[in-house]
Amino acid sequence: MDDYPLIENHGLIGDLQTAALVTTEGVVDWFCSPRFDSPSVFGALLDKEKGGHCTVRPAHRTHSTKQLYLPDTAILVTRFMTEAGAGEVLDFMPVTGTTVTAGHRLVRMVRCVRGSMSFEVEIAPRFNYGRTAHQLHITEHGAVFVAEDGTELTVHPIREPEDERLMDVLTDRDAALHLSLTLRAGQQRGLILEMGGEGPPTEVRLDEHQRLFDATVEFWRSWLAQSRYTGRWREVVERSAITLKLMTFAPSGAVVAAPTAALPEQLGGERNWDYRFTWIRDASFSVYALLGLGFTDEARAFIIWLGDRVKERAGSGGDTGPLNIMYKVDGSSDLEEQILDHWEGYAGSAPVRIGNGAASQLQLDIYGEALDSIYFAHRHGFQVGHGGWTSMRADLDWLADHWDQAEEGIWETRGGRQDFTYGRVMSWVAFDRALRLAESTGWPSASERWRAERDAVYEQVMAKGWSEERHAFVQHYGGDVLDSSLLRMATVGFLTPEDPIWASTLDAMDQELVSDSLVYRYDPGASPDGLRGSEGTFSLCTFMYVDALARAGRLNRARLVFEKMLGYANHLGLYSEEIDLTGRQLGNFPQAFTHLALIDTALTLNAALDRR
Repeated sequence: MDDYPLIENHGLIGDLQTAALVTTEGVVDWFCSPRFDSPSVFGALLDKEKGGHCTVRPAHRTHSTKQLYLPDTAILVTRFMTEAGAGEVLDFMPVTGTTVTAGHRLVRMVRCVRGSMSFEVEIAPRFNYGRTAHQLHITEHGAVFVAEDGTELTVHPIREPEDERLMDVLTDRDAALHLSLTLRAGQQRGLILEMGGEGPPTEVRLDEHQRLFDATVEFWRSWLAQSRYTGRWREVVERSAITLKLMTFAPSGAVVAAPTAALPEQLGGERNWDYRFTWIRDASFSVYALLGLGFTDEARAFIIWLGDRVKERAGSGGDTGPLNIMYKVDGSSDLEEQILDHWEGYAGSAPVRIGNGAASQLQLDIYGEALDSIYFAHRHGFQVGHGGWTSMRADLDWLADHWDQAEEGIWETRGGRQDFTYGRVMSWVAFDRALRLAESTGWPSASERWRAERDAVYEQVMAKGWSEERHAFVQHYGGDVLDSSLLRMATVGFLTPEDPIWASTLDAMDQELVSDSLVYRYDPGASPDGLRGSEGTFSLCTFMYVDALARAGRLNRARLVFEKMLGYANHLGLYSEEIDLTGRQLGNFPQAFTHLALIDTALTLNAALDRR
């Protein structure tokens, strides 16, 4: 671990088509281009020697650091303090827009704010996950790294023509660029790293950089001004909203689960997955959060993306269903899982996986989440067209034929299919929301069959999903393992929050899955999932627990758990997937699902407290 930064010691920047992570020590150790799911250019996060990085840090090794976002923006400020001076690095990516482009820029501006400070700069890309060699060409106006496959990374210096002396090239050993930079208070210089650019390196004047900076500030502040949230936790909610926007592929409206791959759920373990894709489940949750805050354009873009996925294979799909559980951001579905054997993994956590073999799993809950988000959007004025409704009807016909079967479940277990209770509950949701849509619009439907299947699912869950021994609903039929995914049973209306059997289920979960204020998904020892090792508490589930407590009227407990959970965010308000026993963050970072749940929970809890 000494050679790897803590997962939480990172900030996120991005341009709405890809993103980069920057450590509190000024290291860009994760950056893929031209898309979130493209091969990495900098990947030291997963292999400190072979992954590649871009580092800007003080030459003086004894220093302290602080990191923050420029208020109401995605511009990251990393500050360095020494006895001789204070300096800072401003990192941002100019927003690209909704047109797919190969050109992406990462701006790193260095300035001295007190005294004087010397900086060391090292740019060491490792293209294609470190598998493709490259050459470095230095010119009087910058440098360019050229990979064997033709990929280029161009370095444009930000400086004035008369002050080349401020930045000196030290060496280009190992096809890396090493620079030194000494600044006095008030001076600033920097670099623009450009992927997919056209033309040779060029010097960028300070006023040109200022225009890029000002335009980026204006974009983020104008976008955030659309938020309607005025509740108790405005700062953390709006930071989560910006984080979700950073993980949205603007050309399609798809939200990636995380911008990273293979960060471990257990240090040294094998639970290392690629999350740079769009899950139907996760993205459907984004509709509630986005509309709840007032971001209608983003919600509309995702609904259109989801509608296209529904139409592609409507009613077909055989055993695995017409919907895949996840897609690439452009809607394609080739997510073949590979292992990068040449990388050691974060802190030695191998294997390093890219792609995701779970894409072909059967997970019945996604139909409920998709229909629920479409119905929610419909209630907020988003009209479903004839083609979309026809496709949904075909998918519901498929679900009517296939809901009563074993599946892999929401947590993508690899230990074999089970009759998961949550999958059945969300199948009930799919039929229920379709019936509500048909009734509110008068559209043609198979209402009698959908109603019969909805009621059959309900009766089955009540008969087989409830355990008299545990006095709770359980993970799958015939078992006695608890599962925090079932915290959503009252949220989706399957049960009322005041139902005694729901109160009993909450109590059982509180005793078995809740550790102080943090919540586990389930116990993998009691319910083997086909993988070795254990995992941390699941941050999404903690927020779902707060939501369930609030709906059940347990407001004092809900608020305490929520406030405790806010304390587990990193210094920037960001969350990864999980939290270990020491409070460190685990898993891919930041995770969209967690930030979506934070927003939903804040909305629910704030409204409940207002009513009280």
